Amino acid sequence: MSLNEVLLRIDRLAAGRQRDIRVPAVRLADPTLHRDWLVVRVLLGVAIMLGVSALGIAFWLTMQGMPEPFMVWMRSAVVLGLTGGLGYFSFRAEQGWYWAYSRMRLFSFIFPCVTLAIAAIPGIYPLWMTLEQLAFAALMLGVGVLLTTPRMRAAYRRA
Repeated sequence: MSLNEVLLRIDRLAAGRQRDIRVPAVRLADPTLHRDWLVVRVLLGVAIMLGVSALGIAFWLTMQGMPEPFMVWMRSAVVLGLTGGLGYFSFRAEQGWYWAYSRMRLFSFIFPCVTLAIAAIPGIYPLWMTLEQLAFAALMLGVGVLLTTPRMRAAYRRA
């Protein structure tokens, strides 16, 4: 089984009914579009490093005798997984898959809203985790803003 066949099987789970809609290659030829995708990948990479750092800090604090609550571990692992999923969507969207672009646009605005709402609950997370959540939300909003530029929307219009 080739890599493309494996990716198409994963796409069936993630894409739903829109899995066969592909953006014409001519719309993706704009060099500034490639630059925008590079910035999106960098922002997602920083978000992944932030998530790994959060797990590292929680582990280090636990080893120092200051165990972190279950919520810290759970939030770190879930956000790291979700960011990895966005990385996959980014990879597929850059290849021209409409479903991946639309999922990225949606989630890049939903994740920060949920993150900020949870961060606003007093006492649920330690201060360092609240600051990490704010940084994560800023990164995701940056991704969302890039994905909604007129250039991106024009390239990934449905028809």
